Amino acid sequence: MTRVPSRSAGFTLIEAIMVIVITGILSSIVAVFITKPVQGYVDSVRRAELTDAADVALRRMSRDIRLALPNSLRLTDSAGHINSCSSDTCYIEFIMTQSGSLYRTESDGSTGGNVLSFGADTSFDVLGAMPEMAINDFIVIYNDGSSGLDAYTGDNRAKINLIAGNTVTLASPIASTAPLKALSNGRFQVVPGGVRAVTYACPVAPAEPPECPTSGWGNLQRYWNYDFNASQTAPSGGSSALLASNVTCTVEYGGALPRIGLLYIKLKLTDPSSGECVSLFQQIHVDNAP
Repeated sequence: MTRVPSRSAGFTLIEAIMVIVITGILSSIVAVFITKPVQGYVDSVRRAELTDAADVALRRMSRDIRLALPNSLRLTDSAGHINSCSSDTCYIEFIMTQSGSLYRTESDGSTGGNVLSFGADTSFDVLGAMPEMAINDFIVIYNDGSSGLDAYTGDNRAKINLIAGNTVTLASPIASTAPLKALSNGRFQVVPGGVRAVTYACPVAPAEPPECPTSGWGNLQRYWNYDFNASQTAPSGGSSALLASNVTCTVEYGGALPRIGLLYIKLKLTDPSSGECVSLFQQIHVDNAP
């Protein structure tokens, strides 16, 4: 019987080269169609992260500033301009409150109890439910920022030494200032001793900057629990935290209207690797009714 030789299975070199070439062409085509959507997704994620960072920072600032003691918000910059932020770093400072209530007065209809005597005794009764307060917190009465009515200088501010029932004992008497007694109508506000004054420090945006300026970026910092200062300065001591990096700020404050103020804040954040930036702004209502 004659055997017929079998052909060996396989492919030639030319066939292999053709397969490689065709595979490369198909891969290039696929890459062209996939690259842009993938890059678009990466860009969207980066912009969303920038927007989220700016939004979180603005929300934190808004929440704090809405708790500001009336007439305590003030601005300066690193060049010492008062009520203006036009150079290097802008400092937004205020005294934070956590609660408030009424103190017993001679004219509130009470027939007994501990009345607050300005310039004399250091204890008084709180009327109604006790507000959130603790030893080493501060009480402030009728703050309008003028002489004798300025919590930064301590005219109308005193530290709490003891709380017993509805009676509060202070470390020192409230100054005997006529407007305090006449205008306060028995109201007081509580400033937490572990927070006291708060400052937000942010790099000032360059004058008439391009959409994404190449310089001027820095950190947005929050400072708190430092000493009260009669004149606003860069915060010293206390605690600090970083809110956002690669930031510039534009800040304006209109506080001239009676009992109301409006703080305008524009934050611009950039991504150094891409050069892209986002801008968010917030108008914050400031209650200045003492």
